[in-house]
Amino acid sequence: MSRPTPLRDVHESLGATLTDFAGWLMPLRYGSESAEHNAVRNAAGLFDLSHMGEIFLTGPQAGEALDYALVGHLSALAPGRARYTMIVNERGGVLDDLIVYRLGDEEFMVVANASNYEKVSDELKNRAKSYNVVVEDRSDQYALIAVQGPRSQEILATLTDADLDGLKYYAGLPGLVDGRRALIARTGYTGEDGFELFVANQDAVPLWNAVMAAGEPYGLKPAGLSARDTLRLEAGMPLYGNELNAELTPFDAGLGRVVKFDKPGDFVGRSALEAVKDDPPRRRLVGLVARGRRVPRHGYPVTKDGAVVGEVTSGAPSQTLGKPIAMAYVDTGVAEGLAVDIRGSQEPMDLVELPFYRRKK
Repeated sequence: MSRPTPLRDVHESLGATLTDFAGWLMPLRYGSESAEHNAVRNAAGLFDLSHMGEIFLTGPQAGEALDYALVGHLSALAPGRARYTMIVNERGGVLDDLIVYRLGDEEFMVVANASNYEKVSDELKNRAKSYNVVVEDRSDQYALIAVQGPRSQEILATLTDADLDGLKYYAGLPGLVDGRRALIARTGYTGEDGFELFVANQDAVPLWNAVMAAGEPYGLKPAGLSARDTLRLEAGMPLYGNELNAELTPFDAGLGRVVKFDKPGDFVGRSALEAVKDDPPRRRLVGLVARGRRVPRHGYPVTKDGAVVGEVTSGAPSQTLGKPIAMAYVDTGVAEGLAVDIRGSQEPMDLVELPFYRRKK
C-alpha cells in the first residue's frame, strides 16, 4: 500500500491525480501538466517532495565517514553549503545520487531519492561503523516543500526574514518561514532558481497553504510529478533508475567530476573507479530532439541505418522547445543519422548536447 505524505489531504482538495511513486502516494498532476510546467518556467511552482529521504550523520568524524562512504570530498564542505554526490558499490556502480548538506561542524544531512533512501541509510550505517559518528534516518520526521521558478524568491521573501539574497546556489540556512522553523535550501530539480524547505511534518500543511496564498499574485501553481519530470528532463538532470543505476559508473553517465580521487584516504569503489576513469566510455549520454511529433520513451531503441546504437533513458514532449525530446545512451562516435524505433517506425532525431534548456541568469 502506498504511503501518503503529510500533504495528502491538501492534494486531494486541489483535485490532484494521485499515483504510486517509489511506494509513496504522490500527486501526478493537479490539472494541466503543461500549465504546471510553464508556471515553473515563467513564474513559480510548488512541489511536495516529502517522499525524499533525510539521513543525518552527527559526530566528530561525520565528515571523514562521508568521505569514505561517498565519492565526494564532504569533509571539505563548509557549514551551510551543499554538494551533489553519489554513493557507489565496490564495482563503482551508482547506488544513488545524493545531495549532502553540512549543517554544522559535526552534523551533515544526506538527502536520498525516495526509491533508495532505506538502502542508502543501511549502507551509510555499515560504512560508518569504524568512525566516531551516529547515523540516523529521520526521513519520517520531515516534510519537504519546494518553491521553484524565477519568482520563487519574491514569493518566499513575503514569508521570511532570512537572507535569501545572500543564500548561494547549493547552500542552506535555518530560518522561520511563516513563523515555522525550516531549513531553507537554494537547491532544486527543475533547472530554475528555487528553494527547498525542510520542515517538521506537522508544519507541512500550514506552510503549503501559506506559500500558496503568498504566491497567488505571482502566478504560482501547485505542480506534480509529471511537470517535475519534464522540467528536469529539459534541464538535462539524471533520474535514478533511468540515467543512473548500479550497472553504470559516474563516468558512464558523464558525471565523473563528482568523484574526488584527491581526497585523503580510501573510499568505497575507489579502485574500480580508478581503473576506468581514463577509459573512453562505450556509450555516452546525449540529448535527442525529434523532427516529428512522436515521443521517444524510456527503453526505446536508438538506431542508425536500422542497427541499434543506443537506448532512450527518458523522453517526453518539451513545453519549452515545442518538440519531443529524450536523453539516451548512444555508442561513442555516433552523431548523425539517428532515429528512435517507436513501435516499429524509425522516427528521425537530431543529437544535441545536454542540457536542452538553461535558464537566463
